Amino acid sequence: MDHAFFRHALTLLAGLSFSGFAATSPALAETPFLDKVPAGTVLRIGDPVTQKVLEASGLIDQLDFKVEWANLSGGPQTSEAFRAKALDIGSVAEIPSIHATWTNLPVRNIAYRERLDTIAHPIYRFGVTPALGGEIKSLADFRGRRIAYSPGQAQGALVLRALEAAGLTRKDVTLVELPSTGDVYPVALAAGQVDIAPLGGPNIARYIEQYGKDGAALVEHKLRDDPSHLWAPQWVLDDPAKAAAAAEYVKLWAKATEWVNDHPEEFIQAYYVKDQNLTPEQGRAAVAQTGIQVVPASWDEVIARHTKTIALLAEATGNRPFSAEEIFDRRFEKLGAGALAPGSSALKTQEVTQK
Repeated sequence: MDHAFFRHALTLLAGLSFSGFAATSPALAETPFLDKVPAGTVLRIGDPVTQKVLEASGLIDQLDFKVEWANLSGGPQTSEAFRAKALDIGSVAEIPSIHATWTNLPVRNIAYRERLDTIAHPIYRFGVTPALGGEIKSLADFRGRRIAYSPGQAQGALVLRALEAAGLTRKDVTLVELPSTGDVYPVALAAGQVDIAPLGGPNIARYIEQYGKDGAALVEHKLRDDPSHLWAPQWVLDDPAKAAAAAEYVKLWAKATEWVNDHPEEFIQAYYVKDQNLTPEQGRAAVAQTGIQVVPASWDEVIARHTKTIALLAEATGNRPFSAEEIFDRRFEKLGAGALAPGSSALKTQEVTQK
């Protein structure tokens, strides 16, 4: 774990003045993409899962520009790299673009996908510390407990939604600020540092496999938690060459989503087994948990939901509420879906209204 990085991230969270800074203008210039990515263009991308998918599927051969891959993703790591001008595109969930706006980092979401049945296939489940596995079985049981909380990440927003759904407030629990990267949350649960923490990805299976015999348990939240984005700093999108390359990457990202839907066993071997060191059985469990992922041709619904999330977080943190239109670059809106053929497993055909 990079302790210096996490100390710096927590310092940013604690010390920045949330004065309602608008990271970007509400309207982007209607600048069309270049017809062709200029020779010599380089994109630095932090999207490790898609990288492995592109390599395994052969889609990586369709890249007509150079990519320098960074083995990082998620809000804290990618936003820190953006601030250092060391990264052009990152893979994140719903919250980082909101938090970045409140901390004076101008960014835009440039791609979006979701799970076909998000309630049946949540990204996160709440892990329960082994000592309390038999006591905490529902969201209502969160009262009086210590909950891992990451203000600038999707897991933090999920904690707030879970409390709201259970009729609880922040005063009814103890929120323990911890970054949710890597294995921080499973380790904190196992050590009894917190009672409850949202777990995602391989950490779900690993946590139960390692500590289930000691009493560790999971709690389902039955809330929508599935937004997945590519995002980029505004200065990258203002560069015509990099913007054109980003547009091409979004198209391949959508095709990679389709490939995972259609080739689950190959994906399990390429990513979960070879890269994440899981067993094939653990990989299959992770794929089953994810379900089918789809790319919509319209962002209207996600922007409306995103705006509601901003309002929830603004109330909890004292920051300025704003419209999510400020943090989506609509020039990219139809690129992902447009790269997919009619009938594609990754093409969203109807809007889901789950909250």
